[in-house]
Amino acid sequence: MNKFVLILAGAALASCTSRPQQTAVYDVIPLPQSVSVDLGGEGFVLKPSAKIAYFGADTSMRRNAELLASYLEPLTGMRLEVVEAPAKGAITITDTLRSESPEAYRLVASADGIVIDGASAAGAFYGMQTLRKSIPAAMEADVLFPAVSIADAPRFPYRGVHFDCSRHFFPVDSVKEYIDILALHNVNHFHWHLTDDQGWRIEIKKYPLLTEKGSWRKGTVIGTDFSSNDSIPYGGYYTQDDAREIVRYAAERHITVVPEVDMPGHMQGALNAYPSMGCEGGPYEVWMRWGVSDQVLCAGNDSVYAFVDDVIDELCEIFPSEYFHIGGDECPKKKWKECEACQAKIRSLGLKSDSHSTAEQKLQTHFMTHAAEHLASKGRRAIGWDEIMEGGMTPGTVIMSWRGPKHAVTAARAGHDAILTPTAYCYFDYLQAPDSITDEQLLSYRTYLPVEKVYSLEPVDSTLTAEEARHILGAQCNLWCEYIPTLSYAEYKLLPRLAAMSEVQWTRPEKKDIDDFMRRLRQIVKTYDAEGYNYARFALDPAATADGK
Repeated sequence: MNKFVLILAGAALASCTSRPQQTAVYDVIPLPQSVSVDLGGEGFVLKPSAKIAYFGADTSMRRNAELLASYLEPLTGMRLEVVEAPAKGAITITDTLRSESPEAYRLVASADGIVIDGASAAGAFYGMQTLRKSIPAAMEADVLFPAVSIADAPRFPYRGVHFDCSRHFFPVDSVKEYIDILALHNVNHFHWHLTDDQGWRIEIKKYPLLTEKGSWRKGTVIGTDFSSNDSIPYGGYYTQDDAREIVRYAAERHITVVPEVDMPGHMQGALNAYPSMGCEGGPYEVWMRWGVSDQVLCAGNDSVYAFVDDVIDELCEIFPSEYFHIGGDECPKKKWKECEACQAKIRSLGLKSDSHSTAEQKLQTHFMTHAAEHLASKGRRAIGWDEIMEGGMTPGTVIMSWRGPKHAVTAARAGHDAILTPTAYCYFDYLQAPDSITDEQLLSYRTYLPVEKVYSLEPVDSTLTAEEARHILGAQCNLWCEYIPTLSYAEYKLLPRLAAMSEVQWTRPEKKDIDDFMRRLRQIVKTYDAEGYNYARFALDPAATADGK
């Protein structure tokens, strides 16, 4: 074979083996605060030979680099080498940025490579997410990153997503995948709802019956016929080691796990295990239906307060979060009004009804204050649903305002921190598509909550002063799982509405634009496709039928 033929053969082989090239687009969600594309500059082409170089004072930066390698692989087909050293033509991750926001980052792409510099390892992680989401499609391809400088930081310090694992139990691997979805959307707090009337899901070694008995119900209501059940035993719980693994996994993704033990209502799972803690002494069943039970912890029983302290003590050893959610919602006072011990406690505390609160509401404030003070003694802050305000403010407790924004306004004006999670904008168990056209095969609460409505939430009320507005820590969406038994269906309920919520949480309000958001939404769903997430197509194509697998 002559030289000419060899050259042609080599060219043909190169043509067959060369990789296509795609161009990154910085139309990401949530929208960064500043994106400056250098139209005259030369960009960086990411090839399989490139490396991910990291610098940092602790192991979290290496873990960042390893995660970035895992994120890029399904999008590009490349598994890049991770190195702790300067590398030419690399994606370099560091944490030397000086900023007032500890979660800020700067991303610069040029012909020499890409540099992501965070004000912390968390800031660098969010820069990585921006890089990841700029890749427009999943394919075996090199990627051209146009020359750009992105300067970014979040609007709010608390960006939360809730997951109800009491009504339906989700295995550890499913919880991890849920956390991965939160990481993609720059969420930094995972609110883990672990106990309720329908099951106690977390091991407490001092009270073993909580999981031996309280984690199992005899059946589950069939649809909305609350007089029925399927007679199929249902249960499950997380060991303390399981919980530690979830905490570790989330922390690697710069997400703090906020545990919730709902009290003094929503406790029928615990009352089944330890009936002496109820006003009537039992017996109690782990509830098989949804709704609000009249059976609550007895606020006149001193052993109940010791139980609360013991549970908090064990969980604080597992969850290092600054915040601990103590519930406080939907606690009927019927049993307290009838309970001799509760009425005696009311008299001993000198509580009296007035124009603002009943004596029983004030008893709940006493109960919640006890829990909050015990948490404070361990260096933690309590979060409670907004009902805890009804009997007077619980000192130091963060108000989670779910019954409407007005409760957050009241809290902020009184000098209390608050987190917005109003049902009309933030309850993702609501329908993804209008009830008239949906074919979701599982039941759902019938309210329709579209992406556009989620996006329209403004957490800071315009009537608040600048000082009062500082008490609004952020916003959170909630996923209650009465009618959500599988991870796939949870994903469907979450996505793409979480994209809208992430922009509420991260992006400055003056930069928000629903039309531009809907355009950018078409890019992030390509990442959903690459990761295999189930999401509601109706939000992108109103002619599509909802598919809640």
